[in-house]
Amino acid sequence: MSFSAFAHHVRDPARAYGRRVSALRSCVQLYRPIGFEAGLSYLRDVAGPHERDETALLDALAALTASRAGWHAHQRAFDAERRAAKSVGHRSPRRSVPNPYPVPLVWYGAVRPAALHALGFWQERRLPAITASRDPLATRVEVLSTTCQRDEGELAPRARESLDRIAATLHDRLRTAPEAATLARTRQLLFLVRLMRTAADPSTAALVDPPAV
Repeated sequence: MSFSAFAHHVRDPARAYGRRVSALRSCVQLYRPIGFEAGLSYLRDVAGPHERDETALLDALAALTASRAGWHAHQRAFDAERRAAKSVGHRSPRRSVPNPYPVPLVWYGAVRPAALHALGFWQERRLPAITASRDPLATRVEVLSTTCQRDEGELAPRARESLDRIAATLHDRLRTAPEAATLARTRQLLFLVRLMRTAADPSTAALVDPPAV
């Protein structure tokens, strides 16, 4: 079903409450710029315990819907700009123009807060298992993630340079077609790189397009 159909189920008081919560989860599955589990966690943070409180459930849906509407507005603005550019002979989009297709790369309306929340979620829930692999890049990502959260998204120039080098190495690793476990870990680390870049510079976050998890 579509996002709108699931959203209608969330709002329907005639439905069993558990089904309404499940419908919200389906909405998040369809719009998850910071990942599914991190997205649900962020909605709990901004709206409250939606699994057991109806006001929180509706507030969570409202926050999610507003962010998705921001993504669609960005798409419309991008389309209008591309039509104007093509009319004067510019067939390819400029690299400096954030492309909102095919999937959202930021949580529209709360770009930095959502990215920082997702970093915290991964730091607690997922990163320990990744660093347990003894991958040196994972350890470096963990250090930078801790710094980024501590400083509320600010990264010093040297830290940004280090992050760029890590990203380049991870992209090289993807191209070597490693074993499945290494490939999955590499994609997860690139996702964390994207979150840190988003937190560090929300204005250019949509230009960053590593593989998402």
